[in-house]
Amino acid sequence: MKQLILAASLLALSSVCAAQDVGVSINIGQPGFYGRIDIGNTAPPPVIYREPIIVQRPAHYVAEPLYLRVPPGHAKKWSKHCARYRACGRPVYFVRDDWYLNEYAPRYRAEHGRGGPHREERGHGGGHGKGHGRDKDHGHGNGHGKGHGRD
Repeated sequence: MKQLILAASLLALSSVCAAQDVGVSINIGQPGFYGRIDIGNTAPPPVIYREPIIVQRPAHYVAEPLYLRVPPGHAKKWSKHCARYRACGRPVYFVRDDWYLNEYAPRYRAEHGRGGPHREERGHGGGHGKGHGRDKDHGHGNGHGKGHGRD
């Protein structure tokens, strides 16, 4: 039993270490961005659902709704994904991808002067992940199949 707990702890720790090696960030205005969108004083954007989604309704206070762009499956199972966006207990509108890609992103890039991929340096060495983690199999399964019948 102790070995099982130790193995689970090491697995969790290695995934945390691997997550810290990410050196590329996607910013607002780029096609791969998912997250909070500040619409400012513009008209409300077209949204996926008419009413905001609230996962954990707070006891006594009501926050302003958030406008979020999320991958397709996240809106359908919002209770599973709201913590990632720090939006559990908040009313959320999911903006449509066509509005984000064709209207918001180009306007944001024009106003903020950002275009193309943007790299952030994180920690030592620019965060390129060379020699920083303990995961040497690079996520290829290390020879352990997933039960798909291939040996």
